[in-house]
Amino acid sequence: MNYDLRDSDLATILAEASLVAAETKRVFGRLSGKQVNWKPGENEWSIGQCFDHLIVSNRPFEPIFEDILAGRRRRRLWERVPLLPGVLGGLIIDALRPDSGRKVKARPAFYPSSSHIDPAVMTTFLAQQERLLRLMEASRGLDLEVITITSPVARIITYRLLDACRIIVVHEQNHFVQATRVMEAGGFPR
Repeated sequence: MNYDLRDSDLATILAEASLVAAETKRVFGRLSGKQVNWKPGENEWSIGQCFDHLIVSNRPFEPIFEDILAGRRRRRLWERVPLLPGVLGGLIIDALRPDSGRKVKARPAFYPSSSHIDPAVMTTFLAQQERLLRLMEASRGLDLEVITITSPVARIITYRLLDACRIIVVHEQNHFVQATRVMEAGGFPR
């Protein structure tokens, strides 16, 4: 996987998103409920929680893309500030990269379930990934460097739609790597 998506075009982003889906299916697609829910430590996430978090985090992007594609989206005040979208998107992308060395804490609204995660979480993630890929592909004819959106995480953060695509994929890569580390941890049920 290519973790440096900061300057990537949409074709590269789509290829990386497809790779995340394929690798998720290959690496985690056949795990048992016990494996999906095993945690290396009390304050660490299970594989299931990593993917549950991605589902919750990615969900708000679907209606944003749908509204833009349907021409229903109106620019908000913060989205009109000229310099913010270009700067903030890049900072978020850099912070979320799996190789950044930074640990970004999720906002409570995006926490995964703390209870048992159904092993079907992988199927749910893959179905959502397919929808997001279709929406991103459908946006190909738009000026993704000009259209700005408000972050679903914090209403004062805005970034370009192309950066939203980058953020989605880098965030997925980050948690894919995190889930892989869980699988490689001592004590993981085989």
